[in-house]
Formats: sequence, structure tokens, C-alpha cells
Amino acid sequence: MPPTACTSRVDLQRGAVAAALAAEAHSPPRPASVAPLVNKSVKLSPAANVASAIRADALTRSFGERVAVDGVSFEVAPGEIFGFLGPNGAGKSTTARMLTGFIPPTSGRALVNGIDVTQRPAAARRHIGVVPEEANVYADLSVWDNVMLMAELHGVDYATRDQRARALLDRFELIPRSGQRGRELSKGLRQRLMLCMALVSKPEVLFLDEPTSGLDVASTRLIRDIVADLNRERAMTVFLTTHNMEEAEKLCHRVAIIDRGRLVAIDTPMALRARMHARRSVEVRFSDSTPATDVFAAELAGREVVVLADGFRVYTPDPGALAQLIATLASERGMQLESIATLAPTLEDVFLSITGRERP
Repeated sequence: MPPTACTSRVDLQRGAVAAALAAEAHSPPRPASVAPLVNKSVKLSPAANVASAIRADALTRSFGERVAVDGVSFEVAPGEIFGFLGPNGAGKSTTARMLTGFIPPTSGRALVNGIDVTQRPAAARRHIGVVPEEANVYADLSVWDNVMLMAELHGVDYATRDQRARALLDRFELIPRSGQRGRELSKGLRQRLMLCMALVSKPEVLFLDEPTSGLDVASTRLIRDIVADLNRERAMTVFLTTHNMEEAEKLCHRVAIIDRGRLVAIDTPMALRARMHARRSVEVRFSDSTPATDVFAAELAGREVVVLADGFRVYTPDPGALAQLIATLASERGMQLESIATLAPTLEDVFLSITGRERP
């Protein structure tokens, strides 16, 4: 699978990287103006006794009069998959862009592996891989050349990048597409290619911005599985921004919720759900089409009820007792139960409660 000749775009990219490195080498360090943040973070990998993989110290970013991110502070441990959740416009992407050095903070500090991203951007970027929400692959380059170019820009020697490119394209099921141009790929295939490009330098920290948004089921499952595998195999730190609560719940060791530019919660998904006793529920389904909510009107009075096609879900702080009552009354009233289950609150329930958003 020989590489094609490098284009002028490649030379421009090489020049930009070299210029950034030279500028950094000759720039005096700027004094830090923010006091160190002491914050708990879980220790998930053997490397966790070193500096935090990611650290935000009172990060703030304003656009004119609008404060997009307002004094956000947190730490992410090496080897942790950290979910960053929030409604549209809450400050998720702005925070991620400050952490990766794409925009400077108005105030505060962003550090990756102990390196100040604003003061030493080129040094910090050697440790990270970034997959933006919109896959911006080189449209005129082949799949193979996209990966090889990215490895070259990160200083990976030819033999190593050739080996890594083959392994990544195989893992993401892109070998048959290696000769296709970027513009010829579907959105799901472009996103897989972006992950190959981000991973070819073997980053210690991977930033993913809505990595499965709008993708087909096969691409979504493949990307999630590989991210989880890489975290286990390499203890790679992952910073994941997402709207997908199921994705965050399955992948993340901890999640943070940002709303209107401020951090409003940070904990494990299990611990966040445990706070929501009132969001526990009983889901009841019946074999016949009897309007069950009418039959159980007295028992459901004053409770939040979601009507289903063949039953209902009712929210209660004591789901066990209510499930027993409904089962007993259904038998007494001659109704045939299809299923009855007690459900713990989901991360979506937590998110909606904390941010004050209502279910559609």
C-alpha cells in the first residue's frame, strides 16, 4: 500500500508545525495567575501517581458580553474515561477547545499531563489526539494518505507509521477503503478515519467531541467498542463530550454536567443516579388493551405517570412496594400482566433534573 506523493498542502502543514515548535522554544514562560485547584479525582491507571492527565483551573471564556464558560474547574485522572455533558450552548465544546489549545481562555488555566496548553501549545499537543464532531479529513487524499500524513506531522518515522496505519485501518475495518479519497466516504467512515488519524501518534489523551452523533448503528458500536478497548489496553485517558446519555453511561468512569457555562455536577454515573431516589420507577405492561391508567387511577393519583402503548411507567421513591401493590390489584381485578419491573433512574433522568430541562 505505497503512499502517494506529498502535496503542497503537506508542505504547508509541515511548515506550520515547525513554526509553532520554534515559537514555543523561544517564548519565555508566562506567570500563572490562578491558584492550584485541589480536587478529588479517581486513580484508574498505574500512571495515576503523576500529574492529572487533564486539569481545568477556573477556566473562563467570554465572547464579547457573553460568558460561555464561567470558572470551570475539574481534574481527570490518567486512564479515566471522562464524560462532559450539557445542553446545546452550555459550554461543552468551548471548554474542549480551550483544553486542546484551539482557543485561549479569557482567564484560568488548562493543563494536559501537567503542561500549560496556552503557554506551551505545541508541547501539549504532542500528548493529545482530537476527533471533532465534524470529521475534517483531507478530502483529496486517500484514506491511507490521510493517516500517513497525520503520523508524519507528529514526527513518527516511516516504518512505524506504516505499521500503525495498517493496524488502525484494519481495526476500524477500513483496509478495503484505503485507496478511496476522503470525499468519497460516508459520514460514519469519515469518523472512523478521523479516529485512525487521531490515534496514529499513540496519544496519551484522546478528546472526542460527539464521536457517534448521526452515525449508523454499526459505526456507533464499532467506535464505542474500540474506545473502550483502547482505554483498557493502553490506560488511555479519554475526554468525551456527548449528548448521548446511554453512551456516557456505558463508557464513562465519571461524568461532569455543565449548564449555562457552569459546572453543576461531577461524579460517577452510579453515584449521580443514586441521588435521584424520586426518579425510581415501576414499568407495567399488560397482555390486553385495557386502559390500565383508568383501572389504577386511585393508586396512580398524585404520581408522575408516563402512558405506554400497553401499560404505564410510574415514578416513585418506593418502587418495590408499589410493584407488589399493582401486581396484587391486577390479579384481583382479573388483568393479565405481561411484565412488571422496577427501574433505577437513568443518567438522562439525572441530567434533566439537574439542568431543569423537561422531557419532550
